[in-house]
Amino acid sequence: MAGVSGCIKYSMFIFNFLFWICGTVILAIAIWIRVSKNANEVLNSGPAASNPLLAVNILIAVASIIMVLGFLGCCGAVKESRCMLLLFFIGLLLILILQVAAGIVGATFKSQSRQILNETLRENAKLLSETGENGKEFREALSQFQKQFECCGLVTGAADWGSNFNSIYESCECSSPLSSCENYKGKSVYKETCIYLIKESIEKNLIIIIGIAFGLAVIETLGLVFSMVLFCQIGNK
Repeated sequence: MAGVSGCIKYSMFIFNFLFWICGTVILAIAIWIRVSKNANEVLNSGPAASNPLLAVNILIAVASIIMVLGFLGCCGAVKESRCMLLLFFIGLLLILILQVAAGIVGATFKSQSRQILNETLRENAKLLSETGENGKEFREALSQFQKQFECCGLVTGAADWGSNFNSIYESCECSSPLSSCENYKGKSVYKETCIYLIKESIEKNLIIIIGIAFGLAVIETLGLVFSMVLFCQIGNK
C-alpha cells in the first residue's frame, strides 16, 4: 500500500493555515466595520431592505465558516483523519459554489446596487435638517466625515443642513484653495458634497473585497485538490 505523501500532507496544512488566517483577517475587518459608529450611522439609517450593512453581516458569517473549515483542514492533515478531510472538502466546495454564485449575482445586479445606495444616501440627507434625537447620531457622524474628507452636505451641499448649518459650520469650513470653496450664508464652505466621496470610498472597498475573494478562490481550489489527494492516499494506506 502506498503511504501518505509528506509533501501533500504539509502543503495541505500550510494552505489551510493560510486559509484560516484569511478568514481571521476578513472577520476582523467585517467586525470593525460593523461596530464602527461612523459606518453604522452613514449606512445604517436607510430602510432595512436596502441596508448595506447586511453584506457585512453575511461577511462575518462566511469568515467564521472559513475559520472553522481552516481548522478542520489543518487537523485533518496533521492527524490524517479522513472524516475531517471529507467535511472540509464538502464545506469548502459549498463555499466556492456560493462565492461564484454571489459574484454572478453581484455582477448582474451591479446597477441596481448603485441605485439602492443612491436612494439610501438621498433618504438619509433628509435627516440633516431635522432637530431633536431623530438622526442625531447620523448628523454627528456625517459632521466628522465632512471634516475628515473636506466635503459639505450629502446631496445638494451645505443647504442639506437647513437650520442646523450654524451648529456644524466648523466641519464644513473651507480653508483650501478658492476653487474648492463656495459661499453659503456669508461663509466659505466646501463645494464638493459628501455623497460622491462616500460612494467612491465604498467602491474602493469593493475592489479590495473582490481582490480578497479572488485570492480566496485560488486558495480554496488548491485546498480542494490537496484534501482529495490526501483523502485518497490515507484510504490506500
